[in-house]
Amino acid sequence: MSDNRKYYYLKLKENYFDEDAIVLLESMQDGVLYSNILLKLYLKSLKNGGKLQLDENIPYTAQMIATITRQQVGTVERALQIFMKLGLVEPLQNGALYMSNIELLIGQSSTEGERKRRARLALQGQKALPKAGVDKCPPYQADICPPELEIEKEIEIEKERERELDTGQATRAAYGRYGNVFLTQSELDGLKTDLPGKWDYYIDRLSCHIASSGRTYRSHAATIYKWAQEDAAKKAPKKGIPDYSCKEGESL
Repeated sequence: MSDNRKYYYLKLKENYFDEDAIVLLESMQDGVLYSNILLKLYLKSLKNGGKLQLDENIPYTAQMIATITRQQVGTVERALQIFMKLGLVEPLQNGALYMSNIELLIGQSSTEGERKRRARLALQGQKALPKAGVDKCPPYQADICPPELEIEKEIEIEKERERELDTGQATRAAYGRYGNVFLTQSELDGLKTDLPGKWDYYIDRLSCHIASSGRTYRSHAATIYKWAQEDAAKKAPKKGIPDYSCKEGESL
């Protein structure tokens, strides 16, 4: 039986340790310890949206943080003061602490999706599968496609499946160059009927747009129909003042 429980993960950019706040932090005495505590606090706050609390009513104290980070209380207290001065942590009215940059680092998926990714990576390690995304990324995107786009695509697929389970809607499959356009079979059949010879162009167009812009849409089928109508309107002859101009040799 599949496990669809949520899990949360931290997404660190390659220049995370080059950011001014982190460089200043690690340049201090015991700075490496503070940096380690900071990362642990980020992880502990993920499931609460950045808030450091045991549950909805119990915020973490310095003693509790010392226990879960396996550091001395004095070290934790000094670290928290420095975090606040650097703007990395903010106190909330209920006494809890909030990790200020958490929204830039947080990701969400399901344990089922993670299980599938681990299995796929294991097969890749045995050379049983080609590396995901290699044949889907144009040369100018080769530096960002594997593994970033591929992982984000799988997360979106997992979220789509979870939404379908919650709402009871028809199953959607992934289409487009980057596998990020979700359509039911009836929606795909409708596009083929209503946009003959153009439906695959619009699917790829939407796929590239989502991959490059990061935008999300409530209905991918509705977005394609909207774009098709807008394109048709641009090509339609404009209604306005009649053209009474004459060519040479003609008269009104």
